[in-house]
Amino acid sequence: AVGLMSILLNHFFCFMNFHQEYLSKYFSKEADYIGMLKASDTSLVQKLREMQSFFGLRVTGRLDRKTLQIMQTPRCGVPDVGSYRLFPGIPKWKKNIITYRIAKYTSKLSQAEVDTAIDLGLKAWSSVTPLHFQKIHSGEADIMISFEVGAHGDAYPFDGPRGTLAHAFAPAEGLGGDTHFDDEEKWTMGTNGFNLFTVAAHEFGHALGLAHSSDPSALMYPTYKYQNPKGFRLASDDVRGIQYLYVINPSPPQPPLQPAHPGSRSPEKCDPNLSFDAVTVVGKEMLFFKERFLWRRQAQMNSAVPGYIRSAFPNILTNIDAAYDIPEKGTAYFFKGRYYWPSKGFQLMGSPRSISDFALPSSVSQVDAAVYLKDTRQTLFFVGNQVYSYNEVNGRIDEGYPKNIEEEFSGLTGKVDAAVEVNGSVYLFSGPNAYKYDSEREDIVRVVKANSWLGC
Repeated sequence: AVGLMSILLNHFFCFMNFHQEYLSKYFSKEADYIGMLKASDTSLVQKLREMQSFFGLRVTGRLDRKTLQIMQTPRCGVPDVGSYRLFPGIPKWKKNIITYRIAKYTSKLSQAEVDTAIDLGLKAWSSVTPLHFQKIHSGEADIMISFEVGAHGDAYPFDGPRGTLAHAFAPAEGLGGDTHFDDEEKWTMGTNGFNLFTVAAHEFGHALGLAHSSDPSALMYPTYKYQNPKGFRLASDDVRGIQYLYVINPSPPQPPLQPAHPGSRSPEKCDPNLSFDAVTVVGKEMLFFKERFLWRRQAQMNSAVPGYIRSAFPNILTNIDAAYDIPEKGTAYFFKGRYYWPSKGFQLMGSPRSISDFALPSSVSQVDAAVYLKDTRQTLFFVGNQVYSYNEVNGRIDEGYPKNIEEEFSGLTGKVDAAVEVNGSVYLFSGPNAYKYDSEREDIVRVVKANSWLGC
């Protein structure tokens, strides 16, 4: 009897964890990859009511049979907001010719089949708008398409067969527009599995600026429902949404973009307002990160060579928030949101890991900058207006931290965007400026333009 009770309790807790995870994942409104504002804490009952209202169910706040059926239906990974909806801030492409590239194919279908499904998915939207989609075969496209497994570099890991089928990012610089499919799903051109055209057409709606619709007839409804590509036409709700973005307020046509090569579309390095997302040293090179791009400056060189992050680190599919290196270990760390990647040289070591490994409190959802201090074997993590000191020897946050940045670094005002130690001196990057900090004098001793490091 005790054994049976234990089994029943285990099933109960798994069931409770499932529905809590579902509500948190799709109705928390904190997914930064679609530009949603972070919501205040909401009880599970309130979230359940919100979910039931969105799907047109009877609003009870209880887990009834129809609610559970919806929860267990395979679906898109973008959180729900509700007939038709646009993302907060109404992001859209400011041009009518949009490039796309299939960077990684699936083994479940031939490349020709994938190409066909993707082409038809895009045509569903171009048929009712002035948009034109241009396929490129190298470099960075506006919409980068790939089939991925589990944790895949964007801080939103896939969950294996069924569950989340795919996700896409709203129009923006960097990761914006990129579309990822879970390669553990059974992809098909028909009905025996998940039809790639059906899922791709839905995800491209997100990549163009549409959020989910609560209209069950709409393509942008969040759960999977097979659509026959032959003679497919968008529902009126989808048409109203996409035409609000690209027909009611049309953008002027833009000339086609040529396939990019590394460095061809990087930010202007000598722009006096240029700031960096992260700065670190890997091997004998200093790396300066900005959005999808980086500059590599070799030792003894006064200028830097531009390129793409993905060219140097193929498994990082996003821009990064912070980076630091430990020279004696030959290890560097790259941060994005709540995750980080360790690296030996330019070789990443496995999948992204949680920043909780650095004993940071759970309230920290992003690291703005980080720097390792060789003499003390401490790493400073900059978060908002605070700095944490992490002891690399004992794996703990030092006593008395966090501290206020302006109090610790007299003369520095504003958020720290990036940090690096070079020849025993710490350089803190904030906006377009770089501040040289003297630890003995405990003061800023020099201020230069951030891009002076690039030879400007």
